[in-house]
Amino acid sequence: MTTSPIRVIMAKPGLDGHDRGAKVVARALRDAGMEVIYTGLRQTAAQIVAAVVQEDAQALGLSILSGAHNQIFPEIMRLLKEQGVNDLLVFAGGIIPDEDIPSLKAMGIKAVFQPGTNTDDIVALLRQELAEAK
Repeated sequence: MTTSPIRVIMAKPGLDGHDRGAKVVARALRDAGMEVIYTGLRQTAAQIVAAVVQEDAQALGLSILSGAHNQIFPEIMRLLKEQGVNDLLVFAGGIIPDEDIPSLKAMGIKAVFQPGTNTDDIVALLRQELAEAK
């Protein structure tokens, strides 16, 4: 019996033009055997949610450095709910102050990874959480 690889959308919401971190995480997930779809720079909340639905993703990684996470992430979570996407693992990373993390988790973002996080920790989270969901 073969199992399908975990399918992950990696997205850069908003006007942030720096995607090195997103690409590092995407490569680590791919190297760990996951299927990764990178949406590219400057994606709107609607474009990200459309990609999640179209690709039937199991996880969504959001990378942001611009400081707009408190505006963009709630809109993404609202649109996911509106589209009936309830079983998606959402994780985030980038420059996100410690004091903002509790409210992001309260809206449904499973984990927030800050600069310096070992990519093995991100891989482990996805494997653990998505194995439990099966």
